Order: sequence, then structure tokens, then C-alpha cells
Amino acid sequence: MSRSRRSFLATGLALPAVASATRSEQAPQTPTKPQSPAKALSSGPELRYKVLGKTGLKVTTVGFGCMVTSDGSVVERAADLGITYFDTARNYQSGNNERMVGAALKKKRKDLVLSTKTEGRTKEEALAQLDTSLATLGTDFVDIWYLHGKTKPEDVSDGLIEAQQIAKKAGKIRFAGVSTHSGQKELIPFLAKNPNVDVILTQYNFSMEPFMNEAIDEAAKAGKGIVAMKIMAGGFRRPQPGNLIQEKLKRDGAMLAALKWVVRNPNVHTTVPSMTDMDQLDENLRAFAQPFSSADEKLLALQLDYIRPIYCRMCGECAGQCRQGLPVADVLRFLTYADGYGQFALGRERFLQLDAGHTAVRCGECPSCTVQCPYGVHVAQRLIRAQDLFAC
Repeated sequence: MSRSRRSFLATGLALPAVASATRSEQAPQTPTKPQSPAKALSSGPELRYKVLGKTGLKVTTVGFGCMVTSDGSVVERAADLGITYFDTARNYQSGNNERMVGAALKKKRKDLVLSTKTEGRTKEEALAQLDTSLATLGTDFVDIWYLHGKTKPEDVSDGLIEAQQIAKKAGKIRFAGVSTHSGQKELIPFLAKNPNVDVILTQYNFSMEPFMNEAIDEAAKAGKGIVAMKIMAGGFRRPQPGNLIQEKLKRDGAMLAALKWVVRNPNVHTTVPSMTDMDQLDENLRAFAQPFSSADEKLLALQLDYIRPIYCRMCGECAGQCRQGLPVADVLRFLTYADGYGQFALGRERFLQLDAGHTAVRCGECPSCTVQCPYGVHVAQRLIRAQDLFAC
């Protein structure tokens, strides 16, 4: 592991703890004002809160990423225990995720912060998707509406920003956000300076470069709400039979350590780890009570060594390197859905949405791979595996 990456892990021990925040008195931007967050049940954990930038929204430091959840009872129990932030998107599970989340949270909607996302490329397409999202969720408004999966400043077009402002004025959203899986070095500073962006949802985990702390710090100073996703660096929480290293990492709590590593950053206001069952929910709730420790740091160092050849950090260095024009980082991300999160159907669905010319490529037929990952990912092997799993 490089010196800079070990230093990045170690920063978790130096960052100060943040006391529970109180709700801002800032007036909401829609006619409907959510009530104070629900209190945790006596059997649940002692919750911790932060204020989501200048939005004034009070959120639990551990939220709920609903993307791969299909069991509504897990979502409902999380709300009963006091988690206040829930994140979904129009395209998750072909719209079924929004339907499930809306039904699970219906009784507590007024107490919660709910976000969804659009992948619409035009103002008209985005606004049409928002109307569908609201109907599917069974709500008059969402607290945060993200422009999803942006990589470059030019992806955040004037038309899409206008769509968010129109939705705000109509009372359909309270705050406007942008989500990003990659390109953060350029995109986050751009978003931090954009007065129309209230919240940034970004990939952030222990495997990333130190510049991410600096980018997040500056955005938080600018008043942006910061929400962290892809916290587990690919998940890989389901050990393959006979894989002793993976079994040990799971047993010793590598995924919980990864969540604690993120939560300890005072400028990350909430997080959206995936939770597919009650066991994952219970494990993630432990991050409220357990601080990041030197033992966690050592565990994440082992996890980083384990995932180095298989986990794409979405750094963008491979862009344009493939002689056949494959969007390498995207394909590797889709493979992570299957191998890391156990979501084969999701990985294949996203793979088959690629251009036909890309889904037809077979990397095994290339004489050699032109893509060189600076972090040691075995790119050719991973691409071949993705094609074996997902291609028709």
C-alpha cells in the first residue's frame, strides 16, 4: 500500500468528533414542513445527528441507501429505530424500488428526509421523471432531488439546473443535489461554487485518494450538504466458500469499519450504506456507538490489500485507454454490483444498457490489454468476467 493511502486511512484517528447538531431554523422551501425526526425506540441505538449543510435538515449520520433493498420491512424497521435519511432513485429496480420505499415509509413520511434521483438528460425528461417518482413514492414532494451520476461540470447542464429550480418553485422538491461516482477532483469544486446546488452525494470510502478529504472540506465550508455513498468500497461482504481471507475480514467486521471510517469525518453529514436484510441493518447501526479505532485502521488496510486487484475506485485514469472504446470503469462498477453486493440482476441490467457495440466486445479476443490501472486492478480479467456473466 502506498504511503499516501496509509496516511488517508490514518486520518480517521485524527479527525475530531462532532456533537449532535440541532435543527436549523431555516424555513423550508416548500409549503410542507417535515416535523422533527422520529426518536429511536428504546431497543434501538443512541442516534447521532448532523445538519445537512445550509439546508437545515437534521439527519442521522447513518442513513439508508435503498438501491439494492427489496424487503420493505427492513426499510420500515430502520425508520422505526430512528434513521431519518432514505435514498432511492427513479431507475432503481426499474422503478420498483421507489414503490417499495414509498409504501414502507408512508406512515412516517412527515418525519423523514427522502431523496430520489433522475438520469434525465434534458429539462423536460428530468421533470417528467420527477412527476413519475412522486406518484410512485406516494408523496407530494421529495426533500432532495439529485441529478444522478454526473462526472464532469458540463454534465450539470443549464437545462437540468433549470429543471430543479422549476421543481423547487412548484413545491415538488425542497433542495437540489447532484450525485457523482467519479471525476470528483474536478466536479466537487465546481459544485461547491454553484449557488443552485444544495447537496452533493459522492462516492467516498477508505480506498480513495487524500484529495477527497480536501474536496469535501471545501464543499462543506461552502455550505453544501455532503452525503457519502459507495462507503464499503465494493461491499465484498459475502465471502465465497473456501476464501479464508474474505471470511476473516467479514468475521472481524471490515464493512462496519469502513462505515465508521466515513462517519467519523465531521464534514460528511450522512451516509447511505446498502442494507438488504435485518442483519446488515443491525451491523450498520453499530456505527452510531462505536468510534473508529486503530484496530479498524488495521482491518481496512487488510481489506484494501484484498480488494486491490478487483475493486475499481472510479478514478477515471482508464478513460480512453481501451482500444475498443469500452467504458471500463462503468463495466467494472456493474461487476461490483454482482460480485460485491450480490446483485447479479442489477449488474446485468446496467451492462445491457450499454451501446450494442460495447456489449459485443470480448476482451479475451484482444492480443493484450491496453488499460493499465494505477491501483493494480486486474482489468482484463475483470472485464472478461463481466462479459462472461452479463453478455447475451
